Amino acid sequence: MVGIAFSTAALIIVLSVFNGLEDLLRSLYSSFDPEIKIEATKGKSFRADNDFISKIKSIPGVDIVTEVIQDYAIVRYRDAVIPVTIKGVSDNFIDQHRLDDHIDEGKLRLKENGIEYAILGRGIKHTLSLSLEDDFDLLQVISIKNLKSTSFLNPSKIYSQRNIKPGAIFSIEKSYDENYIFLPLDFVQDLLDYGNKRTALEVKTSHVRDAREVQAKIKNAVGDSFLVLTNDEQHKDLYRLLKFEKLFTFLALSLLITIGSINIFFSLMMLAIDMKKDISILSALGGDQSLILKIFMTEGALISFLGAGTGLFLGGFICWVQDRFGVVGMGMENAVIPDYPVRLKLLDFVYTSGVIVFVTFLVSVYPATRAAKFRTTDQL
Repeated sequence: MVGIAFSTAALIIVLSVFNGLEDLLRSLYSSFDPEIKIEATKGKSFRADNDFISKIKSIPGVDIVTEVIQDYAIVRYRDAVIPVTIKGVSDNFIDQHRLDDHIDEGKLRLKENGIEYAILGRGIKHTLSLSLEDDFDLLQVISIKNLKSTSFLNPSKIYSQRNIKPGAIFSIEKSYDENYIFLPLDFVQDLLDYGNKRTALEVKTSHVRDAREVQAKIKNAVGDSFLVLTNDEQHKDLYRLLKFEKLFTFLALSLLITIGSINIFFSLMMLAIDMKKDISILSALGGDQSLILKIFMTEGALISFLGAGTGLFLGGFICWVQDRFGVVGMGMENAVIPDYPVRLKLLDFVYTSGVIVFVTFLVSVYPATRAAKFRTTDQL
């Protein structure tokens, strides 16, 4: 019973940690990536004129359409130079409120009083030793042009450069913080000479409609030349990997429960051997095979269900304590959150209980059947 209780509790705890990690990833990605993203099926960019954007805006459920130009560039601040990914976004990006809760320093803005501002990741700030209070040194953004079509006789044509003032520092997750800079769309459009081309359109829904319903309508409007991806589909490989890990963990710990249930098998076998005489007496008093079978099946069920019930309660209680008080930390100073995330799901309890019921029935059948076959004449 104790073995089954601890195995069940371990299964509930591990599955809850996977649920918590999945929720954490969704919250991080929803902060950085849009609800719906539109990009070209082929090629890096596509033309997005006013008529095209207006057609998307007119779709029911679409609240905001943000134009995006994303590419690689080099940034320089004083004597420090690093490669980054620049993401030029239209002014309504601020209205999507995706970075509101992730600003460490400065003010979330792209333009103010005719001045353009950059929003940098915390990792980039540390690498460049950048200070938002410095009004003299600006951030230089450099884009290397296509070298094949550029004359080396004029070095100024090899690259384009523009300066901008850092306005805010965001902190979401290490891979984002060390690589991304948000810039005004006009700034990047001029730097890269993109014209009316865009690498993506990011859509925020009005929340009165399901995102998949809006996605389907956008697909019908833009045709097969574009990919229309929800937030989950933008990271489908990662979520699929997480689900596979959870599945294999469930199977592995279910095997552990099965091994623990073998104790039930041997306990019932020893009980049947030890109680041979009592079984014979019961049979002589009129107890048939079905009664003896029910007695031993009930014995196995009691051992298993008491252990499982205790394990389910223990696992749920430990997860509640972790969620409420954060007993177990991540063990890293720069972790996104200080403690392991957990979330209890009813389905995890249902699946775990189902496995226990099935395994218990399986291991109890043979000992109960053997006990029921004993005859009165075997001992009298």
